[in-house]
Amino acid sequence: MAETQAEASQVQAGQALASTGQLGAGQADAAGADAAAQVVAGQTEAHYGGGPEQVSADQPPLGAIHHVELWVPNLDRAIVSWGWLLTALGYRMFQDWPGGRSWQSGHAYIVVEQSPARTASRHDRCRPGLNHLAFHVPSRQQVDQLTAEALLHGWRLMFSELHPYAGGPQHYAAYLENADGFEVELVAD
Repeated sequence: MAETQAEASQVQAGQALASTGQLGAGQADAAGADAAAQVVAGQTEAHYGGGPEQVSADQPPLGAIHHVELWVPNLDRAIVSWGWLLTALGYRMFQDWPGGRSWQSGHAYIVVEQSPARTASRHDRCRPGLNHLAFHVPSRQQVDQLTAEALLHGWRLMFSELHPYAGGPQHYAAYLENADGFEVELVAD
């Protein structure tokens, strides 16, 4: 089995301790091998610029989305559309303050905020930046149900002439847009 950089570092650390007399040669090999086994078993995680750290089952994996923040022109309107959708998808309200609100699912959360620093009054998904957010939905039936309900909460169906196969014949999804120009895709798994 090829050694990873983290495994090699652990073995070198054990050898360094042996050379200073802090560990005997046999102890250094065992310590390095034990540390390398932990890395291989996924018990530690190497981070850029740092050594291995203990990974907890309640921590999100490296690179998982922490949060997405959407700046909206009208917070009340965003709460109607985004609040309904995120709640229907299993998110729970997480934070609430005068200029914004967020909903959380697992470790990730989505924020809608009416920031005074905004430079436009409507989101344009065709400009550089966010085009859309796509969400897993467990079944085609639930995609259909959410699509019907979405129309009552500030969303409109996009690409209706191709719905529900606007993404191709094997991709069952609903493409929705709210009054502020934000697009979501609800994808049947």
